[in-house]
Amino acid sequence: MNRRSFLSATALASTAAVFGEVRTGVDTEPESTRRIAKATAAAMAMQRRDWEQGILAQALLEANDRERVILLTKAAIVQRERDGRLGVVVAGGPTDPAMGGEAYARAADWTADPQIREAVQGLLDWIRNKAPRSADGILYHTFEAPEMWADGFNGAPPFLAAMGYHDEALVQIEGFRKRLWNPEKKLLSHIWDEGKRLLKDKAFWGGGNGWAAAGLARVIRQLPKEREQECERLSVFAKEIADGCLTYQRADGLFHDVVDDPSTFVETNLAQMLAYALYEGTAGGWLPQSYVAKANRLREATRKKLDEFGYVQGVCSAPNFDHSGNSTEGQAFCILMEVAGSKASVAGG
Repeated sequence: MNRRSFLSATALASTAAVFGEVRTGVDTEPESTRRIAKATAAAMAMQRRDWEQGILAQALLEANDRERVILLTKAAIVQRERDGRLGVVVAGGPTDPAMGGEAYARAADWTADPQIREAVQGLLDWIRNKAPRSADGILYHTFEAPEMWADGFNGAPPFLAAMGYHDEALVQIEGFRKRLWNPEKKLLSHIWDEGKRLLKDKAFWGGGNGWAAAGLARVIRQLPKEREQECERLSVFAKEIADGCLTYQRADGLFHDVVDDPSTFVETNLAQMLAYALYEGTAGGWLPQSYVAKANRLREATRKKLDEFGYVQGVCSAPNFDHSGNSTEGQAFCILMEVAGSKASVAGG
């Protein structure tokens, strides 16, 4: 593992939320501070599966909430499988545990805990060498069938990139793109069936496109300066996804669950996911500053959905993600959006 590359590539947000108290190295927006604390408290109370544990850990990593990242990491290790997967209370897909891989690795660095280090190495070995994949090496999203999902963009690729395996991360992204991308719509279909060599679910699910935009933003952030050409390709791709989704943005700033199908329910999380990606893109210089205004509109719309208890209402809901409600990933992206938006505000965006 390229530890030096990992450590140098994971400079994150300077907003620190420590058990309800937010400590900052910059002038964090008071409203963001309040919302991060509320959304975090609600998220920590929720039951979680492996990817939910992971994306929450990533959100708290980006908020520099070290204590909770360590706690989530230790809890994921309690539910460790012999094959290296972490947090498997109820099994998700083969790459779902990787959503927390970057955060778990940072917990290992912070604590120097040999148990955490060994668990992270086990997860990395699972992703790189053991998880089921296609003949050309692209990871499957399910154990039951040889399928790739748009969700996968935020699974293995950011973890691999954070650990210094940039080429492997890029291979996964290109494999998903080749199978799921619709260049006319500038949107990703949800599910590809590798066995039948066709799209099992052609729908442009908002959540899948949001996972992809967020995952690409995380990978771009990890690429070293000498990977300029690859960074440019990913940046163009992420911008295309964002633009494709924004074509279908509603007057209230939100989207339908299937973005081009107004008969599906109105959903909150895609707007949070896109806001996060757009803030990251403008901060990273790979999106024009005009996209800050687009991100601000998304953020304004989703802020109306945070209730008095800190739950984000109207997201594509757990456990089956087929109706409007609540989910841990909705909580996580509220945190991610607010941290990224606060940085943009401090920078004058």
